[in-house]
Amino acid sequence: TIGRRKSAIARVYVSEGTGKITVNKRDYKEYFTTQNMQYLVEQPLRLLDKLTDYDIKVNLVGGGVFGQAEALRLGISRALVEINPDDKKQLKDQGFMVRDPREVERKKPGQKKS
Repeated sequence: TIGRRKSAIARVYVSEGTGKITVNKRDYKEYFTTQNMQYLVEQPLRLLDKLTDYDIKVNLVGGGVFGQAEALRLGISRALVEINPDDKKQLKDQGFMVRDPREVERKKPGQKKS
């Protein structure tokens, strides 16, 4: 499944396993160095108590590290719903099933910012 945020795209592959999360062939704790981003990635799994049930392999492209973490959270949430549709309400109530639509506004001529 796919998760997006700003210009970051996360392609998520979930399989039965021991709870190993691999991002771009590295462990996610090595890829996302701060506790805050690691927690963000684990949120949907913690909510459903499935932190050790699945192995997750992720390809992350584009954007900044924080946008990638949020894209990954959405991708994991969507994958968990694909596995068990009953979890959707719980994840949706926490706001994990909604793609944040905000994008950077284009630069306009004659103005400092947008």
